[in-house]
Amino acid sequence: MNLLKNILFLCFLVLSQISFSQISDNAMLYRKDFKSISGKNTVSVTSYEKDGSHYVFAGGVGNIDVYSLDKEGILTPISNHELHMKKGPARGMVADRINGTDFLFVANKHGNVIETFKILNNGSLERVALVEDTDKTYLGTAITLQVVHMKKASYLFIGGLEETPGLSSFKIHNDGKLTHVQSMKDDQTIHTDGIIGMFVHNIKGKNYLYTGGFQDNGVSSFRVYDDGTFKNINNISDNNTDRYLTGAYPVTGVTLRDNKYVIVGHRHHKYYERNGFIKKTDFEYHGDGVSVFKVNKKGALVPHFVLKDDESTKLQGQTRIEIVSVDSNEAVLAVGTRDDASIQLLKLNENGILSPINYLETGYSIYYGLRSHKIGEDNFLIAGSFRFDLGKIATYKIAPKINREGKVLRHIVNLKYKDDATENQVNEAVETFVNLKNEISEITNIEWGENDSTEGASKGFTHTFTITFKDEHAREIYLFHKAHLDLVKKVGPIIGDVFVMDYWTTIN
Repeated sequence: MNLLKNILFLCFLVLSQISFSQISDNAMLYRKDFKSISGKNTVSVTSYEKDGSHYVFAGGVGNIDVYSLDKEGILTPISNHELHMKKGPARGMVADRINGTDFLFVANKHGNVIETFKILNNGSLERVALVEDTDKTYLGTAITLQVVHMKKASYLFIGGLEETPGLSSFKIHNDGKLTHVQSMKDDQTIHTDGIIGMFVHNIKGKNYLYTGGFQDNGVSSFRVYDDGTFKNINNISDNNTDRYLTGAYPVTGVTLRDNKYVIVGHRHHKYYERNGFIKKTDFEYHGDGVSVFKVNKKGALVPHFVLKDDESTKLQGQTRIEIVSVDSNEAVLAVGTRDDASIQLLKLNENGILSPINYLETGYSIYYGLRSHKIGEDNFLIAGSFRFDLGKIATYKIAPKINREGKVLRHIVNLKYKDDATENQVNEAVETFVNLKNEISEITNIEWGENDSTEGASKGFTHTFTITFKDEHAREIYLFHKAHLDLVKKVGPIIGDVFVMDYWTTIN
């Protein structure tokens, strides 16, 4: 009997591994929800689990919005909170527990301050501390934060940009207040001019911090000591052949068996005005790629592998890389892009080799607003756009890709106009809706008509519009397209009700 149990258990383990492999090799994103924000845009997104509840924090210019997130990926607004001096945008947001208290740390980019909020029992926020920049701390235009937990204390590492580049460490006290420990001004050796990404690895009880330098085009590693001080370990610069670090942007990491990796993306300087924001204008463009570095036993970075962008991937303008899932053999990553306006899923195997899985064209550019979050056994991504005309945050569930071969997507919109809507207003609304075909090339076809049913079950709906898309990408682009958003804004005041359904059907 015991032998049979052991055999069954081993079979279960094998099947579980096969199932995970099948999902990771063919994973896809499926949008579950989207909600409006009170900020002017969504620059940063983070999430947190507190006492079994799941919360999402969306930071933009002026405000931070708080939502609850349920197991289906549905967002429910909870509260919004004004940033210091109504500035921002909120960047580098990180939530963490410090000696039993939950905090959200926020870099207020143009407010030149670091704000600490206590996360209350319902997920809403209460500001408890504020640290302003000095001539010794390099917090001006702060954009990236990283909490490092040591044996007896926790520290907040802060990266700056533009006029005050450098790296700073602050001790986090039990009440959320911060006290300065050490700052290291950027120089020609280290890559801390424009730290937009940071990550921490622990190697045999020692913590190492990794930073990407956006303006100085490279990555650096630092040893962090128990008292919050730090020193530089090694630095790797960009080149014009096999490295893709011009505009080093997101930085993350993963441990697979005995191997520790740091993954670095970049938004190449070619995507900016050469004589504007970019300091070094003598760059060359030799493509886009995601870089993998192996960490040696001394915490130093060693170039290991590069996944180059091609016609089958969406990696132009990488601004965020999130670890979706990890087991001992492989990790699934999500890459948010500003220039490809997509989320690309990748797989990293235990040998440190990246390979593409699938991608979804989101219909909006992602800046720093992408976050991976797990509820139970389900993996979600929360995303937002820096676009000022969008004002939305969206959730996606990661699941096996559905075979849509030979099918098209129908998007059915049923409208009921208000009683006081004039005939001219309704006709203009219809004309604007139909004209979307000329504004959004991803729309394959639009047809419409007025209700002619005599069954008495129309519930007052008078107009039906049927839009045809060839795939999920086209629907996402349509949903968040400026022309569609302008339509909603324009006709919204005369709409009494709306009923929307989508379905897939075989092409006739």
